[in-house]
Amino acid sequence: MTDAAEADPLALGGNIRSTRILKGLKLREVADRVGCSESMLSKVENGKITPSLRLLHKVATSFGTTVPDLLASRDDNHIVSRAGERQALAIDAKGSHVERLVAPDGDHVLEGHLHVIAPGGGSEGVVAHEGEEVGYVVEGQLELTVGHETFVLKAGDSFSFRSEIAHHYRNASKKPARVVWVSTPGRRSNDPSSFAARSKRRKPR
Repeated sequence: MTDAAEADPLALGGNIRSTRILKGLKLREVADRVGCSESMLSKVENGKITPSLRLLHKVATSFGTTVPDLLASRDDNHIVSRAGERQALAIDAKGSHVERLVAPDGDHVLEGHLHVIAPGGGSEGVVAHEGEEVGYVVEGQLELTVGHETFVLKAGDSFSFRSEIAHHYRNASKKPARVVWVSTPGRRSNDPSSFAARSKRRKPR
């Protein structure tokens, strides 16, 4: 990752382990829920490896919490985040990552991230959760799919939609894309259709 501090594997793993124990869940039980091996989850909890954003979403869902809650640390209560100092988390194997813009200290009603998406990179799976999302393409090109519709956005374009609608994105161009993405925190769902049936379909704008 460039120009960003990586998520501290030890701190993240410790948060996951303490949350699991607090919920009264066994390691194998959580591993089965998120679809990974028990040994891999153990390595995550011990800070030996950093989970992908997709796996972290699944872990958060299994706990009934959110990714920012798992990433939270006691010194996250700040107003300004400096370039090059923001915590970042890998999205895919292409080199894409997200930088956290809003500190997850529990006092915020919004989640904000800067998505830096490498060519060929993307969300690597469909996501659906409660809330609403809005974004602005700062640089490059983004292919965004919301429900059954796919949109190609370029620098200067924006979007907004209900998060309950299954969605995913990728960078199909040959240049990196940078997108400011803001959403309301909500409990993630492993089943994209769980909220979609109740949601009001709206096109990104």
